Amino acid sequence: MEPVGTIVFTSVGRPNYGFDIFSVQLPSDSDIAWDPAAEHRLTDGVSVNFNGQFVGDDGSTPTLVYISERTGSARVFLKRPGEEDPEQLHTPPESLFHDRPVVRGHRLYFISAHEEPEKPFRSWTALYSTRLDDDKGRAVARLTPYGSADYSPAVSQSGKLIAVASYGARPWAGEFHHLQTDIVVFQESNPAQRLLVCRQGGWPTWSGDSTIYFHRQAAEDGWWSIFRADLPDTFLSSPEAVAPTRVTPPGVHCFTPAAMRGNRIAVATRRKGNDYRHIEVFDVESHRFYPVTQLLNPDLHHYNPFVSSSSSSSSSSLTVCHLGYHRFGGGGGDKGPRRIPHLEAVTSPAGLGGVRMFRLNGSFPSFSPSGDLIAFNPDFDVTKSAGLRIVKFNGSRGWTLFENRTAFHNSWSPDENVIFTSIGPIFTSEGAAVQIARVTFDRGGAEGSRSIPADIKILTKEGTGNNAFPSCSPDGRSVVFRSGRSGHKNLYIVDAVEGEGGRIFQLTEGPWTDTMPSWSPDGQWIAFSSNRHSLGPGKAADGFGIYLIRPDGSGLRRVTVVSGEGERERLNHVCFSGDGGWLLFTANLGGVTADPVSIPNQFQPYGELYMVRLDGSGLRRLTWNGYEDGTPAWHPTTLLPRLLPEVEDQDEDGDEGDRLDGRFDEPLWIKCE
Repeated sequence: MEPVGTIVFTSVGRPNYGFDIFSVQLPSDSDIAWDPAAEHRLTDGVSVNFNGQFVGDDGSTPTLVYISERTGSARVFLKRPGEEDPEQLHTPPESLFHDRPVVRGHRLYFISAHEEPEKPFRSWTALYSTRLDDDKGRAVARLTPYGSADYSPAVSQSGKLIAVASYGARPWAGEFHHLQTDIVVFQESNPAQRLLVCRQGGWPTWSGDSTIYFHRQAAEDGWWSIFRADLPDTFLSSPEAVAPTRVTPPGVHCFTPAAMRGNRIAVATRRKGNDYRHIEVFDVESHRFYPVTQLLNPDLHHYNPFVSSSSSSSSSSLTVCHLGYHRFGGGGGDKGPRRIPHLEAVTSPAGLGGVRMFRLNGSFPSFSPSGDLIAFNPDFDVTKSAGLRIVKFNGSRGWTLFENRTAFHNSWSPDENVIFTSIGPIFTSEGAAVQIARVTFDRGGAEGSRSIPADIKILTKEGTGNNAFPSCSPDGRSVVFRSGRSGHKNLYIVDAVEGEGGRIFQLTEGPWTDTMPSWSPDGQWIAFSSNRHSLGPGKAADGFGIYLIRPDGSGLRRVTVVSGEGERERLNHVCFSGDGGWLLFTANLGGVTADPVSIPNQFQPYGELYMVRLDGSGLRRLTWNGYEDGTPAWHPTTLLPRLLPEVEDQDEDGDEGDRLDGRFDEPLWIKCE
């Protein structure tokens, strides 16, 4: 049976991005005072807009090609001066991920991830192109060889050469700090002949047709720096790897370069003593930095600079230079701060017409039995909004059940007025004090208030260690959860009302981690994640697979998702479809979709959603992006919430929701010592 219903999930940090694209026109002499009024917003505050490039000749307001998620997935848009609405450009309709668009002449180059590689643990990301002036066929050509993965395309000044950061055909090594890509060049007319420029480099940008700048982490001191590779005249006929030259000095992280006119490059920097990423201009001859965004918006992150086409020429007579980047823009154009919708529609993959998908502004969603409410945890920091909330599924209203206590992972009982949750610190050891709680409340007292009084009953005994990830049985009598009370994290089942004062028994036992259990709708199975197969000599203990077990402890079996490479799997946050025939989970099977240096921190940017039948067949990928997607919930009914493209500051019931604040972390592996 084909899957149906509604899936709600979390993307780490993504609801707060509020990205818009901005530009400044650089003066011919960058060493002058900056006027904040010189910064211009180029996009409209709808959804998130990022990774832009200018198109064609310079003007007072250049044409812009960029990525926007306004349609529910990352697609390519073109914004012309004077036109209010952007135009969506032709790309493969089955693709739910696009990135780094470039327009040269009448051809669009872009990254997409719609073709599955032959083997798992390889990125789907590849470079494609299509003509914009062909209204008949609009054929899309793949420029990346099958079996390889490419990121961050750059087109030379003449348009004849293309550079990419290529992962090649090697299997994904599992890193998520940075991609160990190489700089590769090929002719636009002959993409099959790929020429290696140098090992270890990312985010290439051309200066003319013979010089490429890119970033890499300097081996001698660990600072992310910009390097330069000068291609000899004979490179195309007699290709040899080029010894790159370091351009930017140690002591400041520099990445995502964009070549400008003369001997200047725009770079994103992270400096000692500054908590924000900023755009600066670096003169490669004088070795001098010129700050740009630090003088405009000192307390905001700025990402991925790009420059107008004429500014990358070596001609010193061209003085017009538009410098673009994306940053938090308030989320509402010139209308000021906006609210984050409780739920945001996400495009479902082709062929899953019976499944609707939504991103939640929070974590660990759980549907009420009727599907009209969702329980979730807004934050895990007690100084912010830690606790337990519920929200109407139509997106119109939310209530707080309790706050100022860290809670995570929720499971709604068949009783509409009971939710089970974990109370205590998240991401802690076996012995940490975390308890399973039964939260009871009266839905009838919700009208006219933003909070509902709730009674919290702790089901697990003090001193029993880390008890978390509860899942209620369909009959409401039992709760399965993970506990570290034995010194290892295994599964236990406890009475849903009396807790350990009633009955408790150990479901699994062993020197491994069994975690994140989920009860099937018919009560016959419990699915969970475990690393039991990853233990032993020569094995990595961080590999997690999916297992099934009956509530009486019988029938234990592993769901084989990938044959022969199970130790590399990281399959977590498993739950059942409404009919019990499918398993939904987070997986690392698709490698890395987007370069993690170009986005805010994602703990696991390979965390995408997948589904599979209980026998391991029918594997389907559901999400494609550079974010960490996880903690999904699946309701059997195809629900239709009230979702507006722009959420007003206050809805009809007085629920203001969360303001967009543009606060998110830099990748934690980019550190200034």
